[in-house]
Amino acid sequence: MTARGSNSHLWPWLGLAALVLVADQLSKNWILSAYQLGDSTHVTSFFNLVRVHNSGAAFSFLAGAGGWQRWFFTAVGVGAAVFIVWMLRSHPGQKLFAFALACILGGALGNVIDRLWHGYVVDFLDFHWSFLSGLFPGGHFPSFNFADIAISVGAVALILDEILRVRRRP
Repeated sequence: MTARGSNSHLWPWLGLAALVLVADQLSKNWILSAYQLGDSTHVTSFFNLVRVHNSGAAFSFLAGAGGWQRWFFTAVGVGAAVFIVWMLRSHPGQKLFAFALACILGGALGNVIDRLWHGYVVDFLDFHWSFLSGLFPGGHFPSFNFADIAISVGAVALILDEILRVRRRP
């Protein structure tokens, strides 16, 4: 297969990543325009919309590190994006694997854009259950966004892809 033919199989996955990125950025822009930092809207007994700024990584890891983490996590996100595009070019026909990578790519770039544009990641989905009180204050799971959902879906799909790949071995 020529490089051109290989690239034609890449575009659907880049399109999926772009859809994830656009949905993520539109939702964050809506939150930024509709909510002030710390505002919250009760939606159900276990879900709120909130506006939270996360200067760290998952679970606010390194959020209070003094600012260097912004550039570190931006560099990690850009590096991951470059690696993912290279992997997509190498394996565009492996549908579940490419789906996983496209989800992770779109989510990673969504959070990179936030770090570059705002200096923090905008989170707004707040789930809470009393049974989580021993793990999280007030039972509130750390707030997250659509980029984080896409990254998580991609991670689960990568694990599933690997399990299926190992099971196919003779």
